Amino acid sequence: MTQRIGLMGGTFDPIHFGHLVAAETAKELAQLDEVWFMPTYRPPHKQQTDGASPERRRDMVQIAIAGIPYFRLEPLELDRGGISYAIDTAELLTNRFPDKSFFWIIGGDMACYLPQWYRILDLVRMVTFVALNRPGYTTDLTTLPASIQERVQLFEMVALDVSSTTIRQRLRHGQTVRFLLPDQVLDYIHQQGIYSEVRQQHEL
Repeated sequence: MTQRIGLMGGTFDPIHFGHLVAAETAKELAQLDEVWFMPTYRPPHKQQTDGASPERRRDMVQIAIAGIPYFRLEPLELDRGGISYAIDTAELLTNRFPDKSFFWIIGGDMACYLPQWYRILDLVRMVTFVALNRPGYTTDLTTLPASIQERVQLFEMVALDVSSTTIRQRLRHGQTVRFLLPDQVLDYIHQQGIYSEVRQQHEL
C-alpha cells in the first residue's frame, strides 16, 4: 500500500505548538501515515536576519518531535542550501520515494496564493495540498483554477494563536514563552543562548 506522507515546511524559528498541532491535525483529517518536518534553508518569501542558524533550527525540530513515531525530520532543504522552492523539493522527493504519495501542508490563508507559487502547475501534479483553516477563517477554493482546486483538501484546525515571531520578540525582551513551545525546545534555546544573542546586540 502506498504511504501517505505529509510535508510540513517552514523556518521553525523556533518550532512551537502551533506547528505541532497543525501537523497532528493534518495527519488525522487527511489520513496521513507520517508527517515530515522540513526546515527551510532560506525561504523565497522571507528575509529574516534575527533568527537561529539552520543547524539550530534543525536541532529544535528534532527535539520537538522526539518520541512521536509518525513525525520525522527531513533535512533535505537544509542539506541543499540556497533558496528553497517547493517544486525542487517535490521533484527530489518523488524521485527518491516513488512508492509514496506526498501531501503539502499549508495554512488555509495560503491556499488562495497557490497560483503565484513557482511552477505551481508542475507542483500540483506531484503533491496534494492539505490546507488548514483556523476557526473563523473562510477559504474560497472556487477562486482557484480548476487544475489547482482539485488538488487542494481543506480542513479546519483548532485555534492556537502563536507564532515564531512572537516567541522571538518575547525572548528578546526577557519575557516568558513557556507553554507556547515544548519545554525541551525552550531548554535548548536557553542552553544555547539562541535568541538572547540578538537581545544582547540590541542592548549594546
